This record gives sequence, structure tokens and C-alpha cells, in this order.
Amino acid sequence: MDSTMEVGALSARHRALAVLRVRSRALAVALLPAALAVVLVAARMTGRLAGDPWPVVTLAVCAVAVLVLLTGGIFAAVVLRASPAVTPTVPLSEAAAPDLYRMVRDLAERLEVPAPSAIALTPDCDSWLEDRTHPAHRRRGISPDVNDPAAAAPVLVIGSPFLWWMRVAELRAVLAPVVAGTGPSAQPDIAEARRFVRGLDAAVDVGNRRGLGWIARPARLLLRLCRADATEMERGVAAAASERAQSVDYGLRIVAQEQVGLAYAGWDRLLTRVALPAWRMGRWPAHLDAGVVSALTELSRRDRLADGFTSRLGERPACDLLERPGVIDEAASLLAARLFHGGPSESGPDWSPVDWSAYPEEVVDRKWRTEAARLHAALDALAVPSGVPARTGDPGVPARAGRTADTGPGTGTASGPASGPVSGAGTGTLAGVPDVLAGPTLERVIGYLADEDGSAGEALAGRLSGDVAREERSAGAEAAKARGADAVPLFPLQPPRTGRDLLADHVTAMVCCAAVDSAGAGPGLDWLDGPVLLVGGERRSDLAPRVLSLVEDGDPEPLRDWLAELGVRPEKPVRLV
Repeated sequence: MDSTMEVGALSARHRALAVLRVRSRALAVALLPAALAVVLVAARMTGRLAGDPWPVVTLAVCAVAVLVLLTGGIFAAVVLRASPAVTPTVPLSEAAAPDLYRMVRDLAERLEVPAPSAIALTPDCDSWLEDRTHPAHRRRGISPDVNDPAAAAPVLVIGSPFLWWMRVAELRAVLAPVVAGTGPSAQPDIAEARRFVRGLDAAVDVGNRRGLGWIARPARLLLRLCRADATEMERGVAAAASERAQSVDYGLRIVAQEQVGLAYAGWDRLLTRVALPAWRMGRWPAHLDAGVVSALTELSRRDRLADGFTSRLGERPACDLLERPGVIDEAASLLAARLFHGGPSESGPDWSPVDWSAYPEEVVDRKWRTEAARLHAALDALAVPSGVPARTGDPGVPARAGRTADTGPGTGTASGPASGPVSGAGTGTLAGVPDVLAGPTLERVIGYLADEDGSAGEALAGRLSGDVAREERSAGAEAAKARGADAVPLFPLQPPRTGRDLLADHVTAMVCCAAVDSAGAGPGLDWLDGPVLLVGGERRSDLAPRVLSLVEDGDPEPLRDWLAELGVRPEKPVRLV
């Protein structure tokens, strides 16, 4: 052990002792009334405190001592028995990954530290050690299977994207400083200090959930008192582990860290652009980790900073260390859906897996048609109610809608009566408005939004925002009910979308539906951008600015020119879900 490593280890142990002193002082405070009561009782029995008011004082102190001991005993029991938080992971047995276990053990032997007691995977771009030796963990079956849990090494948690994107040598280099952390974990003072801090954290959670302020408040106070020392202890542990790992693949670690940043960027794009649309409609991509390879390969092709990273793909991928990579990928993908979206823990009628080959038809096309249906339902809700004559200036039927009948090629004319009902599906004829504006057509959308002052867009955006919010609340309540006791903390991927963003997304979906139905276009998947429109097998990336011109400026001409170029017929009804 070199001098730098010694400094880090000694600093960590010194801070651990400071944390344990906080525990000792808390115990001393709890025992103080009892000690005073013993002194008073002894003095009374020896006759040193005879006469008034000592009998009353002794009785009061004894009562306080009993109350404090009882409260302190219950508090200590909660701290000892409360189950610390455990990260939801995919357990990886040695039978499922013998080569990976062998690599980690060889790494630990070279670093001269205890090998991790088990390995688990997390659907994130990170790796760490997690102590699962608490008695509550053993009762729940998530602790390592060891004879002496108190002396067990922590579990090694590995980010699943690393296994698919990184090569074996890169993964080994990335895991070296993490595995090196098992050394300090075996130090008794550090292990005891960590258990005390985790117990306090669990006690705060128990007190908050059960409304026991007399447990949560002192636990929170003790956490504040030892927070600085606990933080410095962990920094010392990390410094010692990092220095110890310098002897293992130091040069390769620099390259591997670049892959960590690249993996994080591609994983984030894959989740937010590709997985999230599927999750929202009750489908979960079953092979996210395999998809991240495609996403990162595409990112390497587009980003000059990542140029050359794809040349390493000829080397052995780390997922070869698994016996059945596809099964592990599917389990990690389902856990990702639970963590980031709140989906159920098992497949069902409304929560089914989808393969990448079926993604365009089963997710992209369905997403577009669902949003197009929602858009037309919002237009129906803003239209003139059934049986009410329309007038110029009616808020439900803007006067501008009438002039869209003769704009652009192929626009239809009114074929119904002068005034008629508007059906729930939007198939009726609005009074004085061409029937193309009342059915599920793109022309109806363009005609409504062709508004110079933007008031139509604001009204429609507001309606869509309300509809989407209600649907998400309903879906969230159903998901929470379905998860029940199996609930896990959620990590939302995106902030709430604005009304204008929702409107642009829905108009884009409507345009894509029209292009598919009348111009031979098709749904596609871009690994970094998610759902895309393919025309002649090529992605069309020039639609977004034309939709924004319509939504934000009320100018339909750029979009009409684009539709005419592709041969899309905006007056033709589209198929909705």
C-alpha cells in the first residue's frame, strides 16, 4: 500500500470513528436519566438524602428514566430492524454468468481485496457496491447467500448498458476502482459506521411513512450530526479504492471512461426518444441493451467527437460473459420500464413486450393514430354543439375555417345540409363549414389552425393539455394499483410538455397518418430520435419546421407545399385507432 492509499484509508477510518462517536454520545444521553436515577436511589438507600423533597425527586427521576429507556429502546430497535433502501436490480447468479464472476474474482485477487459476494445488474449507466447484509434483506431474500452475513462483502451492481456496449477489457478497467472498494468495506469500523448511517436513514423513512415523528426527528438529528463525517468517510474510501486500482489497466481506464460518457448519452436518447413512446401505450421494448448498441453506433456515425469508436466493435463484447444475454436483457428492459415509467413487474394484456423489428408498425404507427384520434376528439369538443346554429364569430367554429375550402389542391366542398349535428366521431357537418373540416382529415386540422392571431392554436393546445393530463393521471393510478406492494421509486425521464409542444406532436402525427394512408409512406425507427416518417425508404427530417409554421404562426403554406411534393391528399380521411 503506497502513501496516498494509506492516507485515504486512514482518513476514512478516522471519519468512521467520528460517526461512531455520534452513536456513543446518543447512547450516553439516553442512559443519563437512568444513571441519575441509580445515584439517587443509592443515596436514598444509604441515608444520604433523607427527608423532603428527595423522595418525590427520586420518584420523578426514576419515572423519566424509565420513559427515556423505553423510548430509546424502541428507537434503537427501529434503527436496527428497519430495512435500508435497496436499489431494484436484476440478480445475476453465477450459473447465469460464470465468466463474469470469474473475471471479477480475478480482478479482486489482483487488487488484493475481498471479492464481491454477488453481482446484480441495473438499467442505468453506473456501477457501485451495495451492502445487503441487513437482517431485513435476508428475510426478503435479497442478501448474499453466505454463512456469516456480518462479514459478507457487498454486492457488485453493474450498469447493464455497459455489458452490451463495452468490450471485455473496457469493462474490466471500469470495474477495477469499484471492486477495489470491497477492501475498505471489510474494515470493521467503516462497516459499522455505514450500518449506523443506513439504519438512521431507514428509521427516518419508517417514521415518515407511519407518522411517527418521535422516531423520524431524532433520527434526522443524528444524521445531521454525522453527515459531514460520513461524507468524508466515503470520500476517503473512494480515494483509497481509486489509488489501489491504479495498478490495473490504468491506460485502458482512460479510454473506457470515454465509453462511459458515450454510453450515458446514447442510453438517455434511447430511453427518452424510443422507449418512452412505447411505454406510454402499454408496450415495453424487450431488448433495450441490444438497442443501445445500435443507438451508440449511430451516434458514433453522426458525432465527429465519437468518430472511431465503432472500430472497437470487432472486439469481444462484455455481454459474451453471460450465458443467456437475451434473457438478461429482457429482464433489465422490464426493470427499466418499472423504474422510469412505473409499469407492472410482469407482462399482461395491457403491458406486453415488443421486438425492435415490430416497433415501427406496433408502436410508431399506433402512436401516430392514437394522437391523431385525440387531436380530432379535441376538435370535436371545440366545435358547435349538436342542434345549435352556427354564426360567424362563434367560438366553436371560427370564421376563418370557411376560407380553407378553396386553399390548396384537392380541397373538398360542403356536401351536407346548411346546419347539422356534429357526431362524437366528428363525421357530421358544421353549419356553414365544409364537411372536410368535420371529419378525420388533415384538411380539417390545417383549416382550423390557419389563423393569423394564433387563438385557434391556443384553444386546441389547451384542450389537448387537459386531455393528456387526465389520461396520464388515470394511467398512473392504474399502474400504481397494479404494482401494489411491488412498487419501486420512479425516475421520470421528461418534464411535463407544454401545450404548444403537445399540439405540434399531434399535428405531426396527423400529417404522418395522412402520408402513410395516401402517399405510400411508412413508419420507421431512428435509434436516436425515435419515431420517424419514411418516404421511399428514406427518413424525412424536414417536416418539423413546416408544422411549427402552422402551429405557432398560423401559416399553412409551407406545410401545403410539402404535402403537394409528396402527393399527400389532406382532404382524404385517415384511419384512426
